Amino acid sequence: MARTPRDHRAQREESELIEKLVGINRVAKVVKGGRRFGFAAIMVVGDGKGRVGYGAGKAREVPEAIRKATENARKAMVRVPLREGRTLHHDVKGRYGAGRVVMRNAPPGTGVIAGGPIRAVFEALGVQDVVAKSIGSSNPHNMIKAAFDGLTNCMSPRAVATRRGKKVSDIVGRREGEAPAKETANG
Repeated sequence: MARTPRDHRAQREESELIEKLVGINRVAKVVKGGRRFGFAAIMVVGDGKGRVGYGAGKAREVPEAIRKATENARKAMVRVPLREGRTLHHDVKGRYGAGRVVMRNAPPGTGVIAGGPIRAVFEALGVQDVVAKSIGSSNPHNMIKAAFDGLTNCMSPRAVATRRGKKVSDIVGRREGEAPAKETANG
């Protein structure tokens, strides 16, 4: 069977993805002969350029659980708008259940200041400068889902401008280091 250019592009794209294992949980089911162990894995997958997804997988063996989680994460990838390809456009809060996450944009050179599962999300996403804090639940599932809740609510100034029917310059205003806006005759 001949491969099409689309197959090659999809295969190359798959190999360029960053995969981060967030956690593996061993669960036991008590049966007549003793205990049966199973494993649950949670993975974060991203391309390092603004696309990221997470997935969970369960199986009797660890590698199989990881494979299922990775597959689910690839299917559930979302695009997140990034400023200059290195940080978020604006501060954002996310919540899921008892998990709350506060994510703030940061100046160049700050690095990824985030703990545990949220750090894996930002590394897979390709964010270089961000400050994040997890409040409430420390359960990796809830923390990741809260982070994704916040990230899916992120909007770029261009998206906000088109939605409101305005120019990007009207939305963004003046940032640090830019020349002051021209004043009108009325003051």
